Amino acid sequence: MPKRVDHEERRTQIAEALIRVAGRRGLHAVGMRDVAAEAGVSLRLVQYYFETKEKLLFYGLQHLTGRFTARVGARLAAAGPAPGPRATIEALLVASLPTDEESRTYHLVYSSYAILSVTDEALATQPFIDDPNAAENALTGLLEQARAAGLAYPSVDARTEAISLLAMAATMGTSILVGQRNPESAIAVLHHHLDRIFATTTTPTTGDHI
Repeated sequence: MPKRVDHEERRTQIAEALIRVAGRRGLHAVGMRDVAAEAGVSLRLVQYYFETKEKLLFYGLQHLTGRFTARVGARLAAAGPAPGPRATIEALLVASLPTDEESRTYHLVYSSYAILSVTDEALATQPFIDDPNAAENALTGLLEQARAAGLAYPSVDARTEAISLLAMAATMGTSILVGQRNPESAIAVLHHHLDRIFATTTTPTTGDHI
């Protein structure tokens, strides 16, 4: 009896191969043949599942986003059953920094995809991410919650601070990638700005351990 193929598992296998190759060589240099070789499957099989390189790249980005979500979840779980707004924000921001091999790959591939989607017409026709404002809205909600509970200063503009924190984390991530600063100093800067926002400061729970 022929073995039953788990198609989602096969797609995941190919997406993982894409991420590994892109992490080593950069997304712009990755071809479907490279991914097939990394995954240990035929080029025809990769084409069967994804048809075009653009569809493969988009699926790979979705898979990478899922891994990032799990990474944030793990940091929140480590912070305790009720981490609160500040610890939740720290978990999201610190998880996005390239502090280890997986997060380095995430930052590199995600940034590369954003740049390629600007210059590649085929990629530009596909949505870069399902909800481009999801992180901004989430942080805004957490900051509004903190302000209402008296944990953040009354003058805090939640939307502006959310935008600023996300932009800061993205820039810090790039500076770590290029060797301008180390993860510890980047996290210290994030803590400094969170101290400026939050009226009640506590010992950091998600940023102490990289």
